[in-house]
Amino acid sequence: MRIVLLGCPGAGKGTQAKALCKKYSITHVSTGDLFRSEIAKKSPLGQKVGDYVKRGTLVPDDLVVELVAAKLDEMKGDWLLDGFPRTLQQAQSLDKMLEGWKKKIDIVLYLAMKDEVVIQRLSGRRSCPKCGAVYNLASRPPKSSGKCDACGGDLIQREDDTEATVRRRLMVYNDLTQPLVAYYRAGAAFQEVDGARASDEVTRGLTDIIDAAIGAGRGS
Repeated sequence: MRIVLLGCPGAGKGTQAKALCKKYSITHVSTGDLFRSEIAKKSPLGQKVGDYVKRGTLVPDDLVVELVAAKLDEMKGDWLLDGFPRTLQQAQSLDKMLEGWKKKIDIVLYLAMKDEVVIQRLSGRRSCPKCGAVYNLASRPPKSSGKCDACGGDLIQREDDTEATVRRRLMVYNDLTQPLVAYYRAGAAFQEVDGARASDEVTRGLTDIIDAAIGAGRGS
């Protein structure tokens, strides 16, 4: 089972990826984790990636593809891609790579969300710098306003969670991913789930899709 998980910032990709990988015993391949690992190892590729990360700019497609290709090439079992591909070029490179290995993507899962819902979700997020606990003013507020339930620390709003920043992040994301989603939507593997629902409901929707695909594979 080879799965691609797509979704905008705030759609809950990380949470859903962990839940799915645990349920189906497949490997979670996160480009963010790969970046951090290579940077920590100070590998030649990690040093190149680190330069872009330090500047706060997007890592070029060819470097991202090289990093993911090296990871997938060494893997034997099933996997779920989280955070890759992010552009049409990356998706086409991934398809070409898999075709060379006589493999293909089984399912593309897209967590669909309207921009205003994402803005409300992310701009309402508050975190505790002391213990790392995360809250949301709408869905999971702290018991005492501005205070962490776990350690009593003062909650803060991260700079990248302000409404203005979230809007900018969404503009960049939409510009990059509209062609990507259209590319995958044209294929039979594409499946869309409403990412605005409660997390457990989204998980059930995703597992229903995967279970159906597994059942169809056994029946073929």
